[in-house]
Amino acid sequence: MPEIHVLPKEIAELIAAGEVIERPASVLKELTENAIDSGAKRITAELKRGGVLYLRVTDDGCGIAPEQVRTAFLRHATSKISTAEDLETIFTLGFRGEALASICAVSRTEVLTRQPGAEYGTHYRIEGGEETAFEQSGCPEGTTVVVRDLFYNVPVRAGFLKKDTAEGNAAANIFQKIALSHPEISFRLIRENKTEFVTPGDGELYSAIYAIFGKDFARDLLPVQYQGQENGGITVGGYVMKPLYARPNRSHQLFFINGRSVRSFTLISAIEEAYKTLIMTGKYPACVLTVTVSPRIVDVNMHPTKAEVRFSDEKRIYNAVYFAVLGALEQHNLIYEFQIPEQEKPAEQPPVMPKITPQIYTPQRPKQDWFAPVAGTDSNTPAPLFEKRTEVPHTQSAAPSAPAPMPEPVSRPAVPVQHTAPQPVVPKSPQKPAVTEALKAFSNLTAQPAVPVRPMPETVPAERPEPSPQELPDEPEARNEAISAIRREKITVIGELFENYILAEAGEQFVMIDKHAAHERILFERFRTRECRDRQQLLTPVRVLLTADELSALQEQQETLLGCGFTFDFSEAPVVQLTGVPLSCAELDLDQIAADLAANCLKNQVQPDMHLLDDMFHDLACKAAIRAGTHNTKEELQSLAVQVWENDQIRHCPHGRPVLFLLSKYQIEKQFKRIQN
Repeated sequence: MPEIHVLPKEIAELIAAGEVIERPASVLKELTENAIDSGAKRITAELKRGGVLYLRVTDDGCGIAPEQVRTAFLRHATSKISTAEDLETIFTLGFRGEALASICAVSRTEVLTRQPGAEYGTHYRIEGGEETAFEQSGCPEGTTVVVRDLFYNVPVRAGFLKKDTAEGNAAANIFQKIALSHPEISFRLIRENKTEFVTPGDGELYSAIYAIFGKDFARDLLPVQYQGQENGGITVGGYVMKPLYARPNRSHQLFFINGRSVRSFTLISAIEEAYKTLIMTGKYPACVLTVTVSPRIVDVNMHPTKAEVRFSDEKRIYNAVYFAVLGALEQHNLIYEFQIPEQEKPAEQPPVMPKITPQIYTPQRPKQDWFAPVAGTDSNTPAPLFEKRTEVPHTQSAAPSAPAPMPEPVSRPAVPVQHTAPQPVVPKSPQKPAVTEALKAFSNLTAQPAVPVRPMPETVPAERPEPSPQELPDEPEARNEAISAIRREKITVIGELFENYILAEAGEQFVMIDKHAAHERILFERFRTRECRDRQQLLTPVRVLLTADELSALQEQQETLLGCGFTFDFSEAPVVQLTGVPLSCAELDLDQIAADLAANCLKNQVQPDMHLLDDMFHDLACKAAIRAGTHNTKEELQSLAVQVWENDQIRHCPHGRPVLFLLSKYQIEKQFKRIQN
């Protein structure tokens, strides 16, 4: 049998670090959570090469006392809990005391920290779990932790890291979630020396969402506010996305339990159930939801990174989130505007000034051919710099070997020779008038005074008209109030487009309604609420042979189907007779409808669904609704438009397609250039 022995300290720490520190995102998460627990109001994170080469987190929190700095890097050293009972009431993000020890075991870590009011701070450096420096230092209040060369001593783990861009994106994603979980703190993220986002730290969740995800994402949110007394005081707040703008995946479903970003199948199921029949298949709702519960009913100590939680009563949490989201969707008007993209104006380019190359006259010793070209040469030859001098005849007394006198150029003033400093290089960028005149003066070598710079005339911007009151603001609450004001206007049908879209006006809003989708939703709601009283008795009942299970399920749902307008006769079992149907279904394939009703009743009996028989009602409503291309009178269109306009539930068809869109008079006039931007 192999000998059993205790692992050395450095190997044990590397093994333990592998459970907590997986990649740079893990380091950033642990350090940022420590900064939040320290009471910081401003936190800055900086990454280089995805955080593998360099990662720094700076905060203005309480700092660490000099005598406790070494202790903070020991495994299982924490200030968050002291007894076993404290685990039941955890409000801090960290509590295990493993983060700093795990980080320094696989990197070169450096800490600068100073408590408020202290004269000096502390500088501490530890590499691979071994201390290399501990000294006093001048530093700002708070704590700065720098992590370099992550996994430098664990090459196997370093080989599993992805590209720097992917690691940086993962770290940024973690930092975004933490910033959203604490909007009262200002967060700043710097990647490769470039600031990605800064949250204001004003305590408003909407401000943090706007700063991180941008205007387009924040504009389409609906506020959620729910206080469930019957659910044990569970509070749900935040924002959810309008159904039309559902996402192709769940990447924008963000949940926070007591200020901690978590993943929970219970919360995902609750919000997606609330969006059922409002979004299309393959789409997922986006949300930023905060849930506040008692720490005694949630367990955050079940996952190494505390990313997953477990609830003692999942049904209470499920109901709280479901009714909170459902209430927000029903309370706020799901009316959409036509999205007209703004035409970006081309950026004004500065005028291109010609390149000025000064021509400086430099006296040179003339050569033998300095005279002008003789007659008969090419006329395109450029003119000489000097004019031909007048020949001076030699006298007899002149020595034949005497050199000829130097010629003097004519038509140019004499320029005194001065020794000056090297002249500046002419810049390539467009020059101001003063610079241009100065260069011209320099090129002519004339002593001219500098041309004063004349102030540019102030351009008076064109007056922009006040925006129309129908132009909806960006804030969710203000947009909801504006839409409520629009809803008070009376709707009037003015025509039909392509025999499928109702064209109407309401106040200063142009309204377009999909009549098939609208009628489909109306019928669906009637089926669901058992309001189909327009039942038609069949002269010839429809006979359907069913299995024993289908017959039993259909009999159990007989009262429900009666409220939906369907009546059956079970006197000839196992053959069932369909004797009455809703008037809207009278022209459909009744044999298929009867078989589908039995199959859906059996399906819901075996696998109970929260919305009983919804799938069946989808199919029935879609088949019975007005078809595209069907001609309708103006009175019929007006009746349908009024039902849609006055009923907040008719905003999407059961398959998730929108029912109506708005286009304001302001937007129309702007497109026709009656209003200038």
